[in-house]
Amino acid sequence: MNNGKLVVFSAPSGSGKTTIVKHLLKQEELNLEFSISATSRVKRGEEIEGQDYYFLDIEEFKDKIRTDAFLEWEEVYRDNFYGTLKSEVERIWANGKHVIFDIDVSGGLRIKRKFPDKTLAVFVRPPSIDELKIRLKKRKTEDEHKINMRIAKASAELATAPLFDVVIENDELEKALEESYLTVSNFLNSNGEAGER
Repeated sequence: MNNGKLVVFSAPSGSGKTTIVKHLLKQEELNLEFSISATSRVKRGEEIEGQDYYFLDIEEFKDKIRTDAFLEWEEVYRDNFYGTLKSEVERIWANGKHVIFDIDVSGGLRIKRKFPDKTLAVFVRPPSIDELKIRLKKRKTEDEHKINMRIAKASAELATAPLFDVVIENDELEKALEESYLTVSNFLNSNGEAGER
């Protein structure tokens, strides 16, 4: 493990964290590379193996848990696992880059606990639960039942916001993008810990 840092973006589904992370990845001066998560869920739409996720079947995923191959992992819904492979972080650091994560709240906090000095943990907060529901419906990727499950989970996730280093409200996207850029840039250019800004 070298001197690379870890930048975690977590939020309830539909908060816009993926949009923010994609924007930050385009800023070459930040020297970021995306950490591709592993998942046991099936591919959605146009998703590509090794680009969007590493798709593992449930047995493969459980085998990697047993062999301690994950930096963090979670069973998000029944038999629906997500995790960060240690080899993925090592690969990015070996490339001389900083790692940026787009992961759920509990995974983000686990990474922060494992690497407290090297990690900036950012929570992206939606303007409201109602707005979140509208955004999830607009995606048209899940049925009403799945959306309701995500909304129920979001209420619990919102309560964890104070555990993060920074909370960015994504009410106005341009403003959220700018705030995210400045926050990440300051962290990557500082020698201190995430909480010291």
